[in-house]
Amino acid sequence: MKLHLHLFAIILAGFMSFAHAEPESGVGNKPNLGIFADPIAQFAAPGEEAVGDLLLQAMSLMGVAYRFGGSSPETGLDCSGFIQYVFRKSLRVNLPRTSAEMARAGRVIERDELAPGDLVFYNTRGFQYSHVGLYLGGNKFIHSPRTGKSVEVVNMTNSYWSQRFNGARRVNRGGSEWKEPVTARAANDRPPAEKKLAEKKVAEKKTADKKSADKPAAEKKGRSSTRAERRKAAREQEAERKPASRKKSEQNTRKKKKPD
Repeated sequence: MKLHLHLFAIILAGFMSFAHAEPESGVGNKPNLGIFADPIAQFAAPGEEAVGDLLLQAMSLMGVAYRFGGSSPETGLDCSGFIQYVFRKSLRVNLPRTSAEMARAGRVIERDELAPGDLVFYNTRGFQYSHVGLYLGGNKFIHSPRTGKSVEVVNMTNSYWSQRFNGARRVNRGGSEWKEPVTARAANDRPPAEKKLAEKKVAEKKTADKKSADKPAAEKKGRSSTRAERRKAAREQEAERKPASRKKSEQNTRKKKKPD
């Protein structure tokens, strides 16, 4: 284990000399190499060896070229392909393929809870969770940025990244496979399309319930109107029969009074 950690520290310190703080302009603050002198030493939670393997695997890919849709170091890696490859190789954890899907794995954590090995998400293409990186500690994360660049370490406190931060997730590093949670996710944790569909279903159910509640009342009103109309028609028919019956009775009376 000591040899493993020592090797990791040497590799990490060597690669940090090539790290950039600002991927868009290439200008930014130089990274503070001192905080990476022994990154493994700060781990206190169980599974620290697994986290060390994860970071070591990630740092071994420094310099691999970005390729949109790429999922192999030999041909290039995009941001989510890089994260998926690292987790699969080091921890045998199979994450979803896209950054948006990865944003639904594990559990949400606050920025001040970030620990090495957590996933950090950014809006770099005009929509949420369009970019993902792996947090290293000390406000640094490693990622595969964009076309023309390669896997690198950047500072998440600079203006470009701080303005585009979307949140962070912690994946269960002890699991062998990623699975969609069985329990329903919170409404504010759903992708926009899924939230819109859920809201539409709720609105449709409310409309159906309202129609169902109003229908008996309408039918009752219709039946009442029909009964009233039948009564009115019966009274009119009875009124028409009475004069005819009275006239016939009077005629019979006159016949009886007529002399023989």
